[in-house]
Amino acid sequence: MRHSNKILTAVTVIVAVAAFICAIYIAYRQMGIVEGYDFGAGAYYYADIPGFETVIDEEVYSTQIPIWIHVILFLCWGWLMWRLWCWIDNRR
Repeated sequence: MRHSNKILTAVTVIVAVAAFICAIYIAYRQMGIVEGYDFGAGAYYYADIPGFETVIDEEVYSTQIPIWIHVILFLCWGWLMWRLWCWIDNRR
């Protein structure tokens, strides 16, 4: 194994362990839980929360760019990430 691969492996392991420790800490401390919204694991489906439209402000984000441009950019980003994944997969 080359020296750069050993460093990359070590960094990957350190980041993975740090992420795991952070996840355990956040879950243990129940950080990010909103009082009164006891919906369990599905709480991120905002449509399930009664009165959610009163919690958000739809006027926070406004743009002059048409929605179809957002869709095209999203599809281009997806294609680019797919090509990157294929390139990485073929390098093995």
